[in-house]
Amino acid sequence: MNRSGSIAKLDKVQEWDVVIIGGGASGLGIALDATKRGYKTLLLEKYDFGKGTSSRSTKLIHGGVRYLQNGDITLVIESLKERGILKRNAPHLVQDLSFVIPTYDWWASPFYGIGMKIYDMMAGKLGLGKSIIISKSETEKLIPNVNKKGLKGGVIYHDGQFDDSRMAITLALSSDSKKTALINYCSVDGLIKKSDEVVGVNFTDIINSKKYEVKSKVVINATGVFTENIIRMDQPKIEKMIQPSQGVHIVLNRKFLKGKHAILIPQTSDGRVLFAVPWKNYVVVGTTDTHVKNATEEPKAMKDEIEFILKNAGKYMTIKPKKDDIKSVFAGLRPLAVTSDKKSTKEVSRSHKIDISPSGLISVLGGKWTTYRKIAEDAIDSAISINKLKKKKCKTEKIKLFGFKKNVDWSDPMHVYGSLKNKVKSLGSIADNKSLSNKFYISNNIIEWAIIHEMAITIEDILARRTRCIFLDSKESKRIAPLVAKKMADVLEKDQKWIDAELKKFNTLIKNYIV
Repeated sequence: MNRSGSIAKLDKVQEWDVVIIGGGASGLGIALDATKRGYKTLLLEKYDFGKGTSSRSTKLIHGGVRYLQNGDITLVIESLKERGILKRNAPHLVQDLSFVIPTYDWWASPFYGIGMKIYDMMAGKLGLGKSIIISKSETEKLIPNVNKKGLKGGVIYHDGQFDDSRMAITLALSSDSKKTALINYCSVDGLIKKSDEVVGVNFTDIINSKKYEVKSKVVINATGVFTENIIRMDQPKIEKMIQPSQGVHIVLNRKFLKGKHAILIPQTSDGRVLFAVPWKNYVVVGTTDTHVKNATEEPKAMKDEIEFILKNAGKYMTIKPKKDDIKSVFAGLRPLAVTSDKKSTKEVSRSHKIDISPSGLISVLGGKWTTYRKIAEDAIDSAISINKLKKKKCKTEKIKLFGFKKNVDWSDPMHVYGSLKNKVKSLGSIADNKSLSNKFYISNNIIEWAIIHEMAITIEDILARRTRCIFLDSKESKRIAPLVAKKMADVLEKDQKWIDAELKKFNTLIKNYIV
């Protein structure tokens, strides 16, 4: 996947079949769907692939226990099916993770046990494992540092875990073909209209400060919480369609969750569920569901959100986490579709909607990582339904995503590269495989690979999304940033002035992840 090669295609294609605005889960999924159907496809991302919400999830591919609790049966069934498909299509990125629900009331184990059995039944043949009710002693054995005071027992169930931004890069790499161009750091400036129909876009290549005009049979808006910004280029007076909801996660040392199982806290003080999930030798705990008025590119965790997570997680742990224990904190904005009733953000369905404007602009509203493939299928089918594209069948249900490899070693940080692991390791010298940090794994050959093959351009691209260093330990990421910048400068043939400018930008950004 090469940026200059993708840009070169702009002069060779007179009219694209599909132009996609937005390079998150939905946009990249749509690019993959369109590519596999044989359409000439262009994707434009204003920042980096997965820069926004798509890299800031709980790292779960799940049916949605809370959706079941809320009675959103259709979404649960759809999500469970898509969970199974994604695990089958990308076994190097999605793994089975068992969850323990610790119970403290006599009725809780049978209550949640029955609920999880229903969850299993809905998954059918694509289920990951059977849920079971376990005793107090079994619960303590599986979660050694669970709060034992008043503990009655527990319930085990199974869901999927993944690396969200590595999945985003994998979708981009899976879409890369002669007929497809995916370009990051391209800002859409306006829509091109002819006879009141959208027939293309104007955009700026931010890296080279060059403007482009491209024609397309259909334009699909997949910009998440910024969806309305694009729609207003077409319909300036539209009513509010997206309600941003902020979700915050904290990352802790592994000592707070010993064992290989995750914890689901079924009832927080605000009626949500909370997860404590083992991830890359750390623990991700979240999330919140906070109404925010305006969407920003860099949402920041609020003090009360952090305190909420610490307080509610602490109730279930023998070692109660404190603010000083937080290794990193990150916030993402969910693009919830506005409803006619006045539901709180936690009650609003996570199901997606496809909006088609009179001009033919197609916009994705809502959605989540688990159902990215179905969202993409629906978006392209919508374009076909209004005669923007020649009818072709969706082909993404049974494909092998880039790097496909079964039975990977999940303890190996290189497993995210799947079948490409040895190629990455062989880049450069043996010394280039040595990690720059003892807190997480990042090496010079990973940095070089990310630049050459994965379109990484900034320090943030490397430390946030090609690797997950920022999300694991923000202070350590800040410490090694100069080493990363130096290696990037060598590969990109940049000077000290570039290094200084990059470090200045990065040091401003990293403040959002440090508590």
